[in-house]
Amino acid sequence: MAADTHARQIAGLDALELAPARRAGLLTRAWAGTWPVALAVALVLAAWQLVVLAGWWPEYVFAGPVTTLTELGHRLGEAEFYQALTVTMRRAVVGFALAIAVGLVVGALVSRIRPLRRAVGSLITGLQTMPSIAWFPLAILLFGLSESAILFVVVLGAAPSVANGLITGVDYTPPILLRAGHMLGFRRLTLYRHVILPASLPSFLAGLKQGWAFAWRSLMAGELLVIIANRPSLGEQLHFARELADSPGLLATMIVILVIGILVDRLFGLADNALRRRWGLHQVTA
Repeated sequence: MAADTHARQIAGLDALELAPARRAGLLTRAWAGTWPVALAVALVLAAWQLVVLAGWWPEYVFAGPVTTLTELGHRLGEAEFYQALTVTMRRAVVGFALAIAVGLVVGALVSRIRPLRRAVGSLITGLQTMPSIAWFPLAILLFGLSESAILFVVVLGAAPSVANGLITGVDYTPPILLRAGHMLGFRRLTLYRHVILPASLPSFLAGLKQGWAFAWRSLMAGELLVIIANRPSLGEQLHFARELADSPGLLATMIVILVIGILVDRLFGLADNALRRRWGLHQVTA
């Protein structure tokens, strides 16, 4: 009798643990995801307005939120803004795609070839920590004031993070998975495709996220330094707003750059949540 009672108690605990969590309604989930962002924006705007009211800088040097948001609204209605946005995003996508390709090749080779890892493993980390702005003098000497100079620095800024993410993922791949892959007849490329890369996805995704941050910062620095005729960009708008002492335009462009970074970070967050759910690692909070 005691054994039966104990078995029922264990079964009840298992049922509680394994019971599917009830999904909240659409409006509830939307509100839960919206109000923290809205509160943060309100706090930032309030602090911004307080700084303006303090009078530390004149209005033409540091514009207030109302003036800046009005200028942003005007820019959103201009075709030139969307041309600049298109050029910047095209550079970001192309540069980041090239960085992923380079990072994958370098990371795959270094992670599996021990002599190569001893030779260049520290160099990859050194390249990752090197400020991207330091590459631009060399890039301009090599490619001139061109798209290639910008893409060169974007790739150098992002590829080491992608490679390190893959290397870390390979290092933490459980040996039992490698042995199972060998037992199934996987070798080299097939082993990478079916065993190592899937097991490395969490670290690789973290490397991609960090690589995007480096690529985005490198791109903005490049567009500030490399001005190409008839190629409007967000960085070019920052440059000319600074030259003309256009504080509202400068701050409006900075807001656009910040919002793009936040949106891309949200996309990486969605990918990370999907991966954790697939692996059964997603924790549902009450």
